[in-house]
Amino acid sequence: MDQGPPTAPVDLGPNTYVFDPSMPAERIQAVLDEVFARQETAQFGPGRVALLFKPGRYAVDANIGFFTSIAGLVLSPDDTVIDGRVRVEADWFDGNATHNFWRGAENLAVQPPDGWDRWAVSQAAPYRRMHLRGSVRLWDGRDGWASGGFFADTVIDGEVLSGTQQQWLSRNCEFGQWTGANWNMVFVGVHGAPAPGFPDPAHTVIERTPVVREKPFLYVDADGAFAVLVPDPRTDSTGTSWAHGPTPGRSLPLADFYVATPGTTAADLNAALAQGRHLLLTPGVYEIDTTVEVTRPGTVVLGIGLPTLVPVGGAVPLRLADADGIIVAGVMFDAGPEQSPLLMEVGPPGSRRSHAADPISLHDVFFRIGGTGPGRAETSLAINSSDVICDHTWIWRADHGDGCGWDVNPAATGLVVDGADVTCYGLFVEHFQATEVLWRGERGRTYFFQNEKPYDPPHQQAWLDGDVRGFPAYRVADGVAEHEAWGLGSYCFFQADPGVVNERSFQVPEVPGVRLRHVVIVSLGGVGTIANAVNDRGGPADRDTWVRHLVA
Repeated sequence: MDQGPPTAPVDLGPNTYVFDPSMPAERIQAVLDEVFARQETAQFGPGRVALLFKPGRYAVDANIGFFTSIAGLVLSPDDTVIDGRVRVEADWFDGNATHNFWRGAENLAVQPPDGWDRWAVSQAAPYRRMHLRGSVRLWDGRDGWASGGFFADTVIDGEVLSGTQQQWLSRNCEFGQWTGANWNMVFVGVHGAPAPGFPDPAHTVIERTPVVREKPFLYVDADGAFAVLVPDPRTDSTGTSWAHGPTPGRSLPLADFYVATPGTTAADLNAALAQGRHLLLTPGVYEIDTTVEVTRPGTVVLGIGLPTLVPVGGAVPLRLADADGIIVAGVMFDAGPEQSPLLMEVGPPGSRRSHAADPISLHDVFFRIGGTGPGRAETSLAINSSDVICDHTWIWRADHGDGCGWDVNPAATGLVVDGADVTCYGLFVEHFQATEVLWRGERGRTYFFQNEKPYDPPHQQAWLDGDVRGFPAYRVADGVAEHEAWGLGSYCFFQADPGVVNERSFQVPEVPGVRLRHVVIVSLGGVGTIANAVNDRGGPADRDTWVRHLVA
């Protein structure tokens, strides 16, 4: 590939571009355009790219395609300014943004020339730690649908115009104004959030974020050395971590990291971890033939450019110990053709330690079963440890691409939670064949859930939970005494057999401590039926009434 700018002073792999303000804008723009031309339609391709900007100002236009991440190498977003746009369009799909997955922007200030930018995305496209000195449209600006999305730790000076976006989570942001609602817009710890009004408009507003750690990020210090800032956890927070002063946290020199590049093996990663090093995974696809074991408290596994772990021979690619402060961020898992029992495990079964003072956290961790060919995994993510923060994940059994079909990419469950006091922000889980989220731990909390049922049950008899029609998207197990969730959406589109019925999207114990607030069920285009939203209440969504809301 055309290497464009000079390589970084450290080897960040062949798919990482590092820019500095001394480079001619025309040269930088040529690289951005070449990367976008390769990645615009590469939904299931092997390309992975990181575009990194050192402190300074850049008069460029960055159109962000699949598997491309753009970021500033700075401690404050305002130290790297794009005098132009950082945008996502839907032109390649005729204005339909519902396939605009797997990309991201973080740690930049953007000053669009006419005051408007566009971030027309769906799942797995985070916009983090950004300062938009203007306004943004979250769809193509015409009539194309979009199915996002996620803002975190971001300031938008002007207006957020959501348009046709079906749903969105904004966490710890500061907006000049938010305009628009469709099915499920959730705001947690946001200054400038709209007034609550669910279901009309479908705004769910939670004043404070109970506990969160922002995602670690790569930066260049005053001496030009690369380092990683690991933000401290925050409790009962509102607004961003950076707009009113430096982000509290610890700085780790890049020398403390093993920098993985395409071709790095699981044995290499385990050897580095055994030496007490953190991991920086650069853009690429990594075949993992044995489990990578993270055991040391405080270990950081940070990906740039969405590095993707593919299990070989049914391996479990990543396991974390039940240890304080382990962080995994910016990593994707893509199931292989031989079935894996799990793709990622947080703590072994039976974990009981408290991590309240130093939580384990996951940020922008994504899972895919099928799409690039037949993939198989029984469960994608198992959280056995307590006090885990899951800060944005998309867990997806593919409904399109190569290797898709009821018996071709089998996958029962997206997420199983057995740990106590686990908190999820931006939980997207779609198309699994059995219970999609199973929550058995106490005092769980979910802020925003988005789900689509499997599109492909061939007929009702193929999709039964005992004698019950279909499986819940989100189940809190019998015996759980406390669980809370806000802003939950579940949709069906039973295209293989529109006569298929799902009995309920959400199944929970009928006890005072278990509460789901602001639930929506949708029959997309009236294709299929969800009989009830929660247990035996709140339905149906079907060909006659496509959308149903349940407030309590």
